[in-house]
Amino acid sequence: MKRGFGSDNHAGIHPQILNSLAKANIEHAPSYGTDEWTEQANENFRQHFGKDAQVFFVFNGTAANVTALRALTRPYHSVLCADVSHINVDECGAPELLAGCKLVPIPTTNGKMKVEDLEKAFIRRGDQHYSQAQVLSITQPTELGTTYSLEELKSLITWAKSKKLYVHIDGARIANAAAYLKKSFKEFTTDLGVDVVSFGGTKNGLMMGEAVVFLNKELAQDFKYIRKQSTQLPSKTRFIACQFQAYLENGLWKEIADHSYTMALYLYEAVRNIPGVNVREVPQSNAVFATIPSHWVKTLREKYFFYVWDENTFECRWMTSWDTQKEDIDGFAELLKELAK
Repeated sequence: MKRGFGSDNHAGIHPQILNSLAKANIEHAPSYGTDEWTEQANENFRQHFGKDAQVFFVFNGTAANVTALRALTRPYHSVLCADVSHINVDECGAPELLAGCKLVPIPTTNGKMKVEDLEKAFIRRGDQHYSQAQVLSITQPTELGTTYSLEELKSLITWAKSKKLYVHIDGARIANAAAYLKKSFKEFTTDLGVDVVSFGGTKNGLMMGEAVVFLNKELAQDFKYIRKQSTQLPSKTRFIACQFQAYLENGLWKEIADHSYTMALYLYEAVRNIPGVNVREVPQSNAVFATIPSHWVKTLREKYFFYVWDENTFECRWMTSWDTQKEDIDGFAELLKELAK
């Protein structure tokens, strides 16, 4: 498949991460997270999130979100989340089936929730007939490629804490948020009172694997049982851990995030003035959202695959990744210009 703009999931494994897998693939090593790579990766996470961070590796993003929510809720609880969030739209009901909690979608503007809308949903406290809100789940960056500012996060998290809610961050692309904000992971998670983060790897150059990072260590006390019961305990944990070790310890995470964001900005500039292309806004992560005429889609996707985000408006999502090159974008822009004639 030609390099396109379908998803950062479509990219291959970053060479440095692929090399980490080869290095870990020697002789024998203890299983179930008792190996040296897992120990080192855990230390890498603590360096980025704080000394109390507790880390658990799982296979994929849905598992990271579902197991995190299992740790924070009981079946009579609900989770307040963005209406466009991955847990609400793209996880096939897994949080509700496997965690047993109810999702309460909050209306958003450009993917972002506001306190006034959360306040409207925070009702019937103590009413035995009504699911009780327990968690605020924030996607950072959002599904629409926007990134909450530090002040926006403070507002949401302060509100959640005032209501005695736990705060979960769906961070499938959290490195892209850090790059855009020019902040450390700790500054917009641990320091603001976030309880648990689903930390993405697969979309950021890893072969596979995500991490559930508890910043409130008390909530992690029984998580090893939840992970096992959820069929997410990797026996050869070192092959997930070694990737995160390579990703975190020498700034590779930032190199990848900076590159994909730079490419998103380059794509934005390349297409924004093409007649017929209506770009939503300047990228705040590695995504460009643009509406195009519906009859362009087939021709474009024959050479550069991407997803139509909204089939009613034909707004499309164009994602960049660690391996996106300027020539990919130049070719795509030229094809758009041809169609616009």
